[in-house]
Amino acid sequence: MTPDVVIVPANEASCADLDAVFGTRGYAASCRCQRFKIRGRDWDLEWTKPGPAPTSFPVEERARRQRAQTQCGHPDSETTSGLIAYLDGEPAGWCAVEPRTAYIRLRGKPLVWTGRAEDKDDDTVWAVTCLITRAGFRRLGISRDLVRAAVDFARERGARALEGYPMITEPGRDVPWGELHVGSRSSFAAAGFTEVSHPTVRRVVMRIDF
Repeated sequence: MTPDVVIVPANEASCADLDAVFGTRGYAASCRCQRFKIRGRDWDLEWTKPGPAPTSFPVEERARRQRAQTQCGHPDSETTSGLIAYLDGEPAGWCAVEPRTAYIRLRGKPLVWTGRAEDKDDDTVWAVTCLITRAGFRRLGISRDLVRAAVDFARERGARALEGYPMITEPGRDVPWGELHVGSRSSFAAAGFTEVSHPTVRRVVMRIDF
């Protein structure tokens, strides 16, 4: 793990620290890790309407939902939806990790299921769907630390397997954050995941069985 990085379940973090990681601008601040939790039609309507069109899921509602899902500020909670990384005491990163069944939109994603005979209702398979590093803390290895921590977190909470859906990155070539929020293949490989399918040119499904 990167020196001076501490990773905790998100319920052990304050809501202010959670908000700090997601910031107030850009894709992360708008999504609040709800992309895979809001049904496709509702999400697509939200992101295709120009301007401040009325919606059932405005940013404020997404943030409220995320705070409820993480149980931030409630260290005694038995449930949470992710991990928060701190570097030198400052909130620096986020990893979404839960039973795969918590992400309703994954059910209809061909890239998740291509070439695999999987039970979509198996809640003992967990998934990492989002990795965020706060501006000012990037390129320090925090995403890799979070993926490693997610392995331990899922195993300790009874998962029999953990999977992710990362992008393939190339040295010297940047990938827009809107695509790379699922993580890079190298980060998952470093944590012991192996590739189980390659549904698109740049996307892979990686998995570790406990």
